[in-house]
Amino acid sequence: MAANGQSKEYRERDLPLYLAARFLSEAAALALSVAVGWTVYDVLHTPLALGIAGLAQFVPMFLLTLPAGELCDRISPRQVLIAGLALQGLCSIAFLLWATSPSPPLWPFFAIVPVLGVARAFADPAGQALLPLLVPDERLPCAIACGSSAWQVAVIAGPALGGLAFAYGPAVAYGICGSGVLAAMLGVVQLGGWRPPPAEGADLKKRVDRVVEGIVFIWSRPVVLGAISLDLFAVLLGGATALLPVYARDILHVGPIGLGLMRSAPAVGACLVALLQVRHPPERRVGEKLFAAVAVFGIATLIFAFSRSLVLSLSALFVLGASDMVSVNIRTSLVQLATPDAMLGRVSAVNLLFIGASSELGAFESGVVAALMGTVPAVAFGGFGTLVVMAVWMRIFPALRRADRLKSEVR
Repeated sequence: MAANGQSKEYRERDLPLYLAARFLSEAAALALSVAVGWTVYDVLHTPLALGIAGLAQFVPMFLLTLPAGELCDRISPRQVLIAGLALQGLCSIAFLLWATSPSPPLWPFFAIVPVLGVARAFADPAGQALLPLLVPDERLPCAIACGSSAWQVAVIAGPALGGLAFAYGPAVAYGICGSGVLAAMLGVVQLGGWRPPPAEGADLKKRVDRVVEGIVFIWSRPVVLGAISLDLFAVLLGGATALLPVYARDILHVGPIGLGLMRSAPAVGACLVALLQVRHPPERRVGEKLFAAVAVFGIATLIFAFSRSLVLSLSALFVLGASDMVSVNIRTSLVQLATPDAMLGRVSAVNLLFIGASSELGAFESGVVAALMGTVPAVAFGGFGTLVVMAVWMRIFPALRRADRLKSEVR
């Protein structure tokens, strides 16, 4: 039963449509990320430039993700998602026009990057808030695992496709990315099923109060707060992905195709784990499993930092992605099972602000540290920092460490 008293009506085709759209949008977005990262490093030859590109996306995401979540609750997550995907498609077209221009200056390229951050600030929380509205509550953990699988398959295919396409030229890569995002948008347009009715309009003060409600909701649940903040610092410190163009070009010497393979390797591990979790979702001792996964994530990051073999590097990235998938599934289930339908947008926005935007801030942190210390020490510092955070969080969030079952821990 919906929070407003209306019964939910579901359509069987909505979940497959959602999964297909999620796959297309994420594959295109990650292919675009590979193309942007290689373009930036190929032109400027400094890891600091990769950090600046990450910061340029982080700032609009930091400013707009929470208002976007409130907008999802006030109108409809589907409408917000369509708008975000449309803006991502326009960014891909703009990159394409830049790449096909003769001797283009770099400043228009960097002007497009923050617009891409704006698009993600709206699309990401809307995508998370939409899924619980498409399936009954009893099917939600399985639907989350299916969504994670679709996302991880996209993370395998997207970077590999981006690296391969970039080998044929940046225009090919940017053109493919734009086509994928626009196709995903058309899929979202076809979604039906139950939707919460649009909320009444509110003045600015009430909208701010509604945003604060999402923050207070998470703050009042130590298990949820601990899980989200743990992932925040793990993603912030474990920023090996941001420096992969440096490893591909200057350390492992494997070019854009090798970069695509390395960007895909974590998703291969994550996808296999996600598929296992569809059949065998975590049911007992979820807190211990969460902390163990973060510890493995930090160790895999350390191994990757010092590797000089492509095979070993891909293996470390594989394990890194597999461990991250365990923590992502537990955290996402904790958050979405705990959240009433009327607050899904705002709570998803807070969750994504902690986790999603921290990827870009982590890219900036990695770029700055790499510029000061060198690339390998920067990645190693992130892996060691993740292990330290894991140990500290076990002490300050004992309820999370002792968490047993997902459904019994979210209240």
